[in-house]
Amino acid sequence: MKLAIDLGGTNIRIARVEDGRCFDKISVPCPAAAKDDAVMEQIMGLISQLLTPEVNGIGIGVPSIVDPLHGIVYNVANIASWENVPLKDILEDKFGVPVAVNNDSNCFTLGESLYGAGREYNNMVGVTIGTGIGTGVIIDHQLYSGAFTGAGEIGSLPYKDADYETYCSSGFFLRHNTTGKDLAQRAKENDQQAIALWNELGTNLGHLMKAILYAYAPQAIVIGGGIASAYPLFEKAMKEEMLRFQYPIIAENVKLTVATQPDASLLGAASLLPG
Repeated sequence: MKLAIDLGGTNIRIARVEDGRCFDKISVPCPAAAKDDAVMEQIMGLISQLLTPEVNGIGIGVPSIVDPLHGIVYNVANIASWENVPLKDILEDKFGVPVAVNNDSNCFTLGESLYGAGREYNNMVGVTIGTGIGTGVIIDHQLYSGAFTGAGEIGSLPYKDADYETYCSSGFFLRHNTTGKDLAQRAKENDQQAIALWNELGTNLGHLMKAILYAYAPQAIVIGGGIASAYPLFEKAMKEEMLRFQYPIIAENVKLTVATQPDASLLGAASLLPG
């Protein structure tokens, strides 16, 4: 049995994981703006609640670049005090079980590859669309992290006057003085301005998908994150733009799908550990 943790700037989730299933899940707000040790204390408290003699490892996904060998996390998104944290050593010293650390988008992608929409594909890319853009890469059924888990940071590539993340995640809505939730409700009420904005977002995401095709040419792209819940509102425009890819046979054959495993990030974090 493993413990899996999904650390976010908004919430921290933890669960016991065994045989590809999550048990005793807990989700609490992350004290991201509090004093330096508040987040660590929160994590340790959650682990203490669920740790039993049957637990033989802890996997954790964090929104940052990571040295996975030494378990050091750098510049964690939305947790300003976490600039250089030897997370693996801290938790192993405290709890006496092996700890594995990786990027949160990698954990999501690994979870979908093993237990969700990506199971039948040797090569896939997972994309989380929410506060930002996160991407993970699976090659020959194995997670490819690159140096410091930096592989797949497609959201940071230049796009228009900024980058893909600016135009493809929650920043898009901020630029239009709205929220995804509000815009989705308006679109469902047939508000033409809202529908046009969802189409604009879809076109931006289509360009993002083309960047992924150029970089990895995967068999499948699995989309998750909060904005994925509005998939029907941007799907058509996204696919239309993606099909303008230079090599049609690649764009026409890639499977584009929404994530199917709600616990993908936790399952992926647990799968960082052997056994």
